[in-house]
Amino acid sequence: MMRVIAGTAKGMPIKYPKGAPTRPATELVRGAIFSMLEASDADWSRVLDLFSGSGSLGIEALSRGAGFVDFVDRDRRAYAIIRENLMRARLAERARIYCQDVSKALCILAESWGGADGGYGIVLMDPPYANRAIGGVITALASSKIVGAETVVVITHSARFKLENKYGSLAIRRELRHGDSVIAVYRKHAGDAPPAEPGGA
Repeated sequence: MMRVIAGTAKGMPIKYPKGAPTRPATELVRGAIFSMLEASDADWSRVLDLFSGSGSLGIEALSRGAGFVDFVDRDRRAYAIIRENLMRARLAERARIYCQDVSKALCILAESWGGADGGYGIVLMDPPYANRAIGGVITALASSKIVGAETVVVITHSARFKLENKYGSLAIRRELRHGDSVIAVYRKHAGDAPPAEPGGA
């Protein structure tokens, strides 16, 4: 059973949509992601959770003090379960769920963004491991105004394939491997981006 790892909702069981094309991030991977974010200069005021599935990443962010999280998943079962998990964690008032394709949701979010400079502080992406077209989503993020100069983009993907070092203005800053999962961290680059820091467990 998955549970929230830390924060105000620590220990709460997280339901996930069985049979949906999602693979919930393990506790080990979630722990590594948030340990890394908490040690960084990331802005937690506004977080975006793409390919949300159960909502475990966004809920973990809220539990650890994120100001507001937007969840995006096109599966209606996922929508219902994210909503249920948020209600049970008493975090629903600091969240919004978009039951839409990620590419369409990015357009809607960009259009509705209130002109705030800098965009989201953190973008979390845990797409289905069979989705090899994830590069297109990262490229769309790179050109979107919802990703600013200080936005931290965290992507989990299968260790069986490698993401590019750059997608538009986003450059990889760090990679961590945990079993079959890789955590890749991207940020906007100015000129040449620093090389990725290898790591694993």
